[in-house]
Amino acid sequence: MMFSTKAEYGVRVMAHLAGRDGAEPVALGAIATAEGLPLAYLEHLMARLRRAELVASRRGAHGGYSLARSAATISMAEVVEALEGDIAPIECISEGADGTLVCSREAHGDGICPTKLLWARVRGSIVTTLREMTLQDLAKPVPERNETAA
Repeated sequence: MMFSTKAEYGVRVMAHLAGRDGAEPVALGAIATAEGLPLAYLEHLMARLRRAELVASRRGAHGGYSLARSAATISMAEVVEALEGDIAPIECISEGADGTLVCSREAHGDGICPTKLLWARVRGSIVTTLREMTLQDLAKPVPERNETAA
């Protein structure tokens, strides 16, 4: 299973924000430059992260983005799900409303799926890892950059 660039770039941005350790909000352009990521794509990702209430934005001269809450309380599962949607290692496996895993082949009356156990375990391992890891686990301090210094 491969996560898309939404997860890759979004996790990098969130780790960057976590590394600022509660500092003033940072402009998205500064994050894009520091991380070597396309600004237009980051704008799209930040909208998803804001809707999931993982980041906060502030307008104005000292505006930008910051974490909506402590990095220690944001699981990587929250971040990835905000960016990618439901985590599924294969297209036919999804989570039902009651939290059980559903195979679309079984739902269509094709009998018992012989591979459902495998994909359920793979998904379970991925989700467990993402739930146990917090954003703080990925955070490295980001040095403050003095824009007026030459």
